[in-house]
Amino acid sequence: MTILDPWPAPRAQRPVDLTVSLPGSKSLTNRALILAALADGPSQVRRALRSRDTLLMAQALRSLGVEVDTSGDDWQVTPSLTGAAAEVDCGLAGTVMRFVPPVAGLVDGAVAFDGDEHMRNRPIGVMLQALRQLGVAITDTDRLPFTVTGTGAVRGGQVVIDASASSQFVSALLLVGARYTEGVDIIHDGKPVPSQPHIEMTIAMLRTHGVEVDDSEPNRWRVAPGTIKAVDEQIEPDLSNAAPFLALAATSRGSVTVRDWPQHTTQAGDALRGILTQMGCTATLSSAGLTVTCDGPLQGIDIDLHDVGELAPAVAALCALAETPSHLRGIEHIRGHETDRLTALATELGRLGADVTEHRDGLSLRPAPLHGGTFATYADHRMAHAAVILGSAVDDILVENVTTTSKTFPDFPGFWAELFETRG
Repeated sequence: MTILDPWPAPRAQRPVDLTVSLPGSKSLTNRALILAALADGPSQVRRALRSRDTLLMAQALRSLGVEVDTSGDDWQVTPSLTGAAAEVDCGLAGTVMRFVPPVAGLVDGAVAFDGDEHMRNRPIGVMLQALRQLGVAITDTDRLPFTVTGTGAVRGGQVVIDASASSQFVSALLLVGARYTEGVDIIHDGKPVPSQPHIEMTIAMLRTHGVEVDDSEPNRWRVAPGTIKAVDEQIEPDLSNAAPFLALAATSRGSVTVRDWPQHTTQAGDALRGILTQMGCTATLSSAGLTVTCDGPLQGIDIDLHDVGELAPAVAALCALAETPSHLRGIEHIRGHETDRLTALATELGRLGADVTEHRDGLSLRPAPLHGGTFATYADHRMAHAAVILGSAVDDILVENVTTTSKTFPDFPGFWAELFETRG
């Protein structure tokens, strides 16, 4: 289909009754690729997400000498870090920018990192300083572009960091720690670490690969040096990507089932079940998947999203449609995501008529009539998700650069539009 820019978001004209299957998790896919690249033998990443972020990760690892075959649904990874100089394009992928530099320290050569213009504003200084403490040589900068000059081995040991801006700083060091000579002993010193489920995801995957991780003390994680066993990983659906689909049940007062929703998961998107229930919907988890049904008006919520900040744009869009006030708290850290999401949300929601107040760490929204207009996405896929949620309930919403959703969901605009064409 032709993708216009700005793109007219389809409006739900009646309650939907849908069942959808979603692509795999970006977070799980990219963690699995890193572990496979560091493992003691070949392995598969099954049902891998094929998106810009994951393909950038695969290419980054290839540049370090790892063989990554992405030709099928199940990706084949054969570890083989080499000593050749390399260049890594991070694009807009935070996991590439933060997870690959610790691996580059194990390469015998210089690895240059850069990315899209927006990526040059995302925080990375904490990670670079931590790697310097652990014995990795890096150019004197705290932003992209930078160069890691590896020697084939990294000393490792104890490092004190402030990970309050991103849990990825912790995950990045955990993923590679077993391959460092002394392992890693990470101590967090600062405000609470956001997005704790992502750290739990990392630790669970490490243990699956036979890595010894001690997380028994608050704000401290220790990884013993040793082998990362080759394990075939099967990737769950991306539960955060489910947000606009489940939201459609609420905005249309219908029902949506997402297939293959795991009974147990470390993904932050699983919190959607409780959030939508608080807003007046019914969420039922069964062998068929997760079904969300909503037959009445949305209710506002007062909620701390600190651990699930990636859901904030979608939740904010729903709150702008609610009939009672909402307060979203604990999400100052999302100012450092693809864009300053708090300011971006306040600006774009306000442009469509929302009564919204931006706070240091969140947003307050009060009921107000919304109208059509153009919603800027700032090259941020989660902002695009917020826009299409609004468009499903408000006439004449135009989404700028909707194709930014390819970061985690190939052909999202076509997939989304087809739901309305076939079901109304």
